[in-house]
Formats: sequence, structure tokens, C-alpha cells
Amino acid sequence: MTSRVNSLTHCIIVLQNLRVLSMAASFLLPSPSFINYRKSQVCLGLHSEHGPKGIACYSICLQKQKCDIKLYMVPNKAIACHWRFKLFASVGSLKADVADKENLVCFDASAPSDFPRYNTMLDRSSHPVDGMSDFERQLQELFNEVKTMIMMGNMNDAIDLLQANYETVKEQMDAGNKGMEEAAILDIIALGYIAIGDLKFVGFLLDMMNEVVDSLKDTESLLDSIIMHMGSMYSALGKFEESVLMYRRVTNNLERIYGKNSTYLITPLLGLAKALGSIGRVAKAVEVYHRIITILELDRGAESEDLVLPLFGLGNLLIKEGKATDAESAFVRILEIYTKVYGENDGRVGMAMCSLAHAKCAKGNADEAIDLYKNALHVIKDSDYMSLDDSLMENMRIDLAELLHTVGRGKEGRELLEECLLITERYKGKEHPSSVTHLLNLATSYSRSKNFVEAERLLRTGLEIMSKTVSPDDPSITFPMLHLGVTLYHLNRDEEAEQIVLEVLRIREKAFGKDSLPVGEALDCLVSIQTGSGKEDAKLLELMKRVLTIQEREFGNESEQIMLTLKKVVFYLDKLGRKDEKFSLQKRLSILKIKFKQKVQY
Repeated sequence: MTSRVNSLTHCIIVLQNLRVLSMAASFLLPSPSFINYRKSQVCLGLHSEHGPKGIACYSICLQKQKCDIKLYMVPNKAIACHWRFKLFASVGSLKADVADKENLVCFDASAPSDFPRYNTMLDRSSHPVDGMSDFERQLQELFNEVKTMIMMGNMNDAIDLLQANYETVKEQMDAGNKGMEEAAILDIIALGYIAIGDLKFVGFLLDMMNEVVDSLKDTESLLDSIIMHMGSMYSALGKFEESVLMYRRVTNNLERIYGKNSTYLITPLLGLAKALGSIGRVAKAVEVYHRIITILELDRGAESEDLVLPLFGLGNLLIKEGKATDAESAFVRILEIYTKVYGENDGRVGMAMCSLAHAKCAKGNADEAIDLYKNALHVIKDSDYMSLDDSLMENMRIDLAELLHTVGRGKEGRELLEECLLITERYKGKEHPSSVTHLLNLATSYSRSKNFVEAERLLRTGLEIMSKTVSPDDPSITFPMLHLGVTLYHLNRDEEAEQIVLEVLRIREKAFGKDSLPVGEALDCLVSIQTGSGKEDAKLLELMKRVLTIQEREFGNESEQIMLTLKKVVFYLDKLGRKDEKFSLQKRLSILKIKFKQKVQY
């Protein structure tokens, strides 16, 4: 045992001049790109969900034809390293900045910093204490060295160091050694790859870690910390069922040691609640959040700032489930806590106002929400809580602008969008890539007010800026292109609009595949344009059937999203006199209309 530990610890001793060339290259993922497809529309209105990560989008309606069309536009992370799109992001998209940015990885659930916690090598990584084993100290050194490399931007060096440790621990495991030492080193390596962004390799490492921890007893030192990290990493990978299992194991073990009302339980319970909510077990997640709140109230009091994090998670979950009234109570309590602790003019109070505004929106109280957003922006600005060009501040202005458009106060909303553009230009320059977001938002606003000439100018300006950063075939550029095609359509320049949309279709088919949702969106737009150009109904029907097939695969045969497409297919079948096909689809459409009408009434 001693020789095995010595072999491992020899590997993880950090050498300042360590440079292991050419290792780990095969485990690197390409830069983030638009690979996740938007699965629910955002239509300049009140909505609480963003859908899968990767796309922020808005809807454009082509109203010259009987068959309206909705397009999904503009990726959130479409242009690697250079772009951050957030076009009319959904109201309340702002999330509390609760992650500890000092850590190597931002966990999905973080306990307040002064909670009593059992000691781990990561808890002590910045401040080593006496009584630690040599093995723990060397784990800390590895953790700190990888963390420093990543923070300084030395990604290749960090990968080399992680890969060197991986090769050694793999040799130990291949030799039959699968104990706590191997699990602890794999944990550090996995956290490092999470921070780097190589999630594919993290999944592989978690499989190795599971092989080890399944055989370890719960009394093993450091095991709770490792399993809790595994729960967080599974959540980061979207494997919430596995995450639930990890958090339950930690919680059960800590309950046995410290009792069911111990604050040691807070961190794993927060992770458990989020994971449960992510797999649709809402009632259980709400129960866990209430348990956390009760533990904190007993230990810290009903007005403790530590209550903010679970209240925030609870409120967001309740809004997601359509329980806006209950969510409002949670956000009101957060606002009261922050006001009492910091005073009414503190920036944190402004942030709490934004969350409460989200709940007001969900309840349909738009005017109250607008007042809250405006007050929040004033408080945050006057308190210097964050810079004017801070992304969170920008998101709040965009959220408020969207809400103002929704209630018919488009001029006020447009003024906010123009403010966003001016701030970006002042802080980053007139042709900075991030200005494209605001140019496209303004184009959407002008399109809504029927000023398509100004919308075209803004879109072409945005495309010109993008063309200096990305290649002509980059899929991210298809989103403003598609918007431009729609705008030209409204300007009765159908031939030009059709050529642009055909180019969008070509790029998307190459990038995402012919049966992808972005391709379906482009096809849907193309059909509406070609309908006005007198194309053959039979060809247009085939295109719409193709769109329907794509949407059925993405959303399901009984989803609300396919109702509009079914209506269009029925429309063309009727024009072609194909009554038998029309009857069966019309019946299906009627059933869906009744289903979703009842859902709304409920």
C-alpha cells in the first residue's frame, strides 16, 4: 500500500518547469459552436424558459400570407470566443451570480461560505493546515497548479499536467489498485477538465471514478467531497439521474454522522434539489428546498442572508412550473432580506427586484414588473454595483426592453436597445462583435413597428461586422441572414429574399444536417416566400411535410410547436384537392387545439 501511494504521490508533485509535450491533444474538444438546437420559441413576449443551452432566439412572423411562419433566430454561443448573442432574451433570464468564481469549477449548487463543512483537500487548498497527510498536501498542490494555469490562460500546460497524472493513475488502476487515492486524483483531473471545457473526457473520467467509489465504504476520508463533486459534474453533463444518486449518497452519509438538521447537509441538498427539478420531479425538489430553508431558519434565523440561495432556486423552479404566486413570495422574501441587511440603495437589492419582476411577469402583472425593472436599474447604476457595460446590466436592459415591446410601449423599449448599443460602442468600439446583438435587437424592434427599411440597414451593418470575424459558411451568420430575408420579403423584394434564404438553407444543411431543426426553420421561411412567388403548390407541400417530419422528431407528435405547421400542410392539401390526406391531418389538428386550449384554461 505504501509503495502504491508513493508512486501516485510522486506523479502529482507539481514541478514548476513541467512541460509534457503533445499529451492530451486527443481529448480536446473544438471551440464551442452552435450545436444545440432551440426547441421553444421566444416571441417578444413573456416567457420563462430558454430551452436547451446554446440558442437565444426571437420570432419573426411573415404575415403577407395566410400561413404565418415563426423563425428561430440568432445563437447565444454561435461564434466561438468572439460573440455573445442575447436577442430579446426572455424576461427573468438573469440568474443570481452565486457561483464562487475563485474555485476551479463553478458548481451548480454552492453553500454560503461560512457554513460548517467537513474538511477536504479542496476546502483547504488555499490555506493548508496542520494535520494533513502528505498525499492531501500534494493533491492540493496539483489542484492549485492547474487552477493557476487555467486562470493565466495556459490551457495547454494545464492539459499536459492533467494528462500526465491521468496516465499514471490509469496505470495504477490497470494494475488492480482502485482505492481512495485513485478516486481523489481522478476527482482533481475531472475538475480540471470541467474548467477547461472538455466535457467529453469528463464523462469518461466519471465512469472510472464510479468504478472506484462504488466499492468504497462511506466512512472513507474525502469520499463525501469526491461524491459531491461527481454529483455536480454529472449535472454539468446533463446527467441528472446520476447526479441525484450521488447527492443522495452524500446526504444519507452526512445525516448519519451529523443528524438531519445539520447545516453540513446544505450543499448536497442544494445540488439534489436542482437535479430533481431538472428531471421533472418538481414536488420532490420543492420539498428539498423547503427542507433547506427550514434547516437554515433553525440555525441562522428567518432573516439570514444564507436563505437567499435556496429561495432563489425555489422561486425559479416554481416559475418554471407555472406557480408564479408561490414564486413571488420567495422573491419578495429575498428582497426583504437584502433590504434589511444592506439597505434599500444597495445593488443587491436591485438584483432582487429583477427576480421579483420576473415573477410579476409570470403572473401577468406587466406594469408592476416594468416599474420594478426600472427601479432596479436605477439602484444598481446609482450604487455602482456593476459597470454600465456589465453583461448582467445589459441583460436587464434587454429584458425590460422586451417587456416594454410586449405591452405596446415599443418606443421606450427601443430607447433602451439604443442605449445598449451606445454603451457597447463607447466601451468596446463601434465595430466590436458584441454590438451585433444590439443591432439585431434594434432591427427586430423596427420590424415590429413596420419600419423595414431601417431594419434592413441595421441587419446589413450587423452582417458586415460579422463577416470580418467569421467565414461566409459559418452557421452563426445564417441567423441575421434569415432575419434579413424576412425583412426583404416584407419590402416586397421576394426574389432577393428567396436567394438569401436558399443560401441560409445551404449553409445549415452542411453544418447541421438536412433533418436538423435549423434547416426546418429555413425551409419554413422559404415556403412562405415561395408561396408569394407563385411556386408549385405540390413542391411547397413536400417542403412543409419535410418541416413537419423534422418538428415531430424534435418536439414529439403531440407537441404544441407543430400545430402551425400542421395548419400549413392542411392548407396546401386543400388547395391541391387531396381531401383524404387533408381529413386525417385536420382531425389531428383539431385534437391538438382542444388539448392545448384545455391546458391554457387549466
